[in-house]
Amino acid sequence: MDFAQAREEMVEDQILRRGVRDESVLAAMRTVPREAFTAPELADEAYEDRALPIAEGQTISQPYIVAAMVEAARLKAGDRVLEVGAGSGYAAAVISRIAGQVFGIERDDGLTQAARARLQALGYGNIALATGDGSRGWQEAAPFDAIIVSAGGLRVPEDLKRQLREDGRLVMPVGPVHDQHLLCLTRHGGGFHRYDLGAVRFVALITQEHA
Repeated sequence: MDFAQAREEMVEDQILRRGVRDESVLAAMRTVPREAFTAPELADEAYEDRALPIAEGQTISQPYIVAAMVEAARLKAGDRVLEVGAGSGYAAAVISRIAGQVFGIERDDGLTQAARARLQALGYGNIALATGDGSRGWQEAAPFDAIIVSAGGLRVPEDLKRQLREDGRLVMPVGPVHDQHLLCLTRHGGGFHRYDLGAVRFVALITQEHA
């Protein structure tokens, strides 16, 4: 299979056509080899328009959703970004092609170890991964210019809000599983501006208290 051609067709057919226009996001989606983040037996399906299973009952998100979330976060060169729910490491890799430093948290240590080894082998040197309760953020690395949460919850955790810089952006699916909406919050003047990017469906954000 010609993965480079499949990657280009994915960007054109699945991402551009749905309205993602940020050139840095499109370039990152064209660059990161999604097939390297799937199970070997699913590599030929890596550029299909859907989520794919990975280990521990988790998934690698649909390419369009990754692109839409990264675009909503309005990333810039030099940004410090927290990704909650790192999974296979694919979204962190995409983010790393735009931002200066990426910090990823994953609750399952097996996934963390596998993602770390994969990212190191692929040469993504500006990503740090840790295992933990993503709803608590990564206080030692805060504050962040953007936080992207790749799992859904009934509300945005307060710890994550506190770890945003002024004018920082937080993107997260919020609501019950059957009625989630992708929200973007921008911290401004001690409060948060909020807007709705539409209906989505993500796995639940599992905290240590509810594991």
